[in-house]
Amino acid sequence: MEQPKAGSRPRRILIEWGSLALAILLLTAGLRLFVAQAFYIPSGSMLPQLQINDRIVVSKLAYRLHSPRRGDVVVFDAPSTMVAPKPPRSLPVRIGRGLLEGINVVKPAKTEFVKRVVGLPGDELESRNGNVYVNGSLLVEPYLPAGVRTTNLGPVRVPKGTLFVMGDNRTGSSDSRVFGPVPRRTVVGRAVMKVWPVGSASWL
Repeated sequence: MEQPKAGSRPRRILIEWGSLALAILLLTAGLRLFVAQAFYIPSGSMLPQLQINDRIVVSKLAYRLHSPRRGDVVVFDAPSTMVAPKPPRSLPVRIGRGLLEGINVVKPAKTEFVKRVVGLPGDELESRNGNVYVNGSLLVEPYLPAGVRTTNLGPVRVPKGTLFVMGDNRTGSSDSRVFGPVPRRTVVGRAVMKVWPVGSASWL
């Protein structure tokens, strides 16, 4: 029987483990890209339900199964008017960075906002005397703490293909009242769960 060449076994083991590690990295990146992704909360715009530095899980499948609903907490790409422009990158750099972002080695290049859907396409939205009205009816918002008031607004019509979003911290949130309705195509997904801190984990 032919004996294996010296050094072939370590090389084979190295190749096997390297292939396994690569498969795990690609699977992790794929899940993050298409199924779910973790985000941290950088600001107090969603207080008190979401605190600064909380971690949430965002489903990227939710809106493949159904349309956004009023009251959903969504993550979306920050409007260009709210972030400083970044220099263009070459295609290889973008691909490489995308893989590194997929396995959480580097922070995402894009800035995302977390807000709550208040108005859907076609809705007429208005806020008066601290309350929000949708199509002439008072919007019941049980997620807001008692006493929270919304600044006067509108009436405004939510255009087709967009969502009108607000932060729960109505006096400390830059949202659609500032930058207008959010294009549906920029929505990353629906926040489904707060996972950190562990003691305050909850469904959203």
